[in-house]
Amino acid sequence: MAVYILLSRLTPEGRKTVKERPGRIKEVDKELEGIGVRVIEQYATLGRYDFVNIVEAPDNETIGKVSVDLCSRGTVELITLPAVSVESLVESLNRTRTKKMPPVPSGEDKDV
Repeated sequence: MAVYILLSRLTPEGRKTVKERPGRIKEVDKELEGIGVRVIEQYATLGRYDFVNIVEAPDNETIGKVSVDLCSRGTVELITLPAVSVESLVESLNRTRTKKMPPVPSGEDKDV
C-alpha cells in the first residue's frame, strides 16, 4: 500500500458542519475505509490547513477518487502528497549511486 499525506482546508460550509457535528470527522474516516483507504494518523492543525491526514491507499487512482469525492461535497479542499519513507529514499539513492559508480581498477583505490 502506498502512503499519502492529505492537507485539508475546510470551506465555510465545512466549518459549519464540523462545528454542528464534530463526529462527522470520524464518519468520513469510515467512508474512506469503505473505498479501501486506511487512515493511519489524523491531526487537527492551526495555520494554513485545518487537518493533516496520513493515509494508505492501494494506488493513485484510489486516492484520486477520494480527492474528487471529498472535494465535490463543497466542505473541504485537499492537497494530496504521495509520501516515501526516508528509509526507502536512502535505499533508492544508494542503489542508484552504486549503479552509476564506475568500477575502480585494481591498485588505483589506494591513498597516495
